[in-house]
Amino acid sequence: MLPCAAGARGRGDMVALRAGKKTLLPRLCRAFACRGCQLAPERGAERRDTAPSGVSRFCPPRKSCHDWIGPPDKYSNLRPVHFYIPENESPLEQKLRKLRQETQEWNQQFWANQNLTFSKEKEEFIHSRLKTKGLGLRTESGQKATLNAEEMADFYKEFLSKNFQKHMYYNRDWYKRNFAITFFMGKVALERIWNKLKQKQKKRSN
Repeated sequence: MLPCAAGARGRGDMVALRAGKKTLLPRLCRAFACRGCQLAPERGAERRDTAPSGVSRFCPPRKSCHDWIGPPDKYSNLRPVHFYIPENESPLEQKLRKLRQETQEWNQQFWANQNLTFSKEKEEFIHSRLKTKGLGLRTESGQKATLNAEEMADFYKEFLSKNFQKHMYYNRDWYKRNFAITFFMGKVALERIWNKLKQKQKKRSN
């Protein structure tokens, strides 16, 4: 998987998402992490270049009752989600929302850094090959000099090979996080069903 595959650029304002998928709860969270549902962070030894952290700072309208999805981030190419927080949010829903938010920030930081490293190393590779050929960075017509597909294939192969372990750790943690989120979503769904049943029973008893 190449880093730029994290998402495609889009345009337009933030789009309201129906608040159907909301947030969910605890315990398993501790199985995957020690503090605050935090799973394995990106390994510091591999973060030579660091892109600006955090997701889009866009703030949805105050009266909105939905999640909001924004345009792709310029560093990670991922679309940020701004999660709606209901007034009567249960502790279980709050834990799910926080896990989803933390996972989004973790994912954003990983791909922002990975794309930055990819772009930098790609430019260095092109400059090195052109220098070896005795060519400049610009053609005679003033256009930016490039390499052919076969030469760039060497770079892609080398980059993927060098980052194999990093991507393996990322995929492992991504599956763990998704499993935890899905588990909590199931618990929240059961909690909501139970609350509805209790309300119905109260109405009948009245």
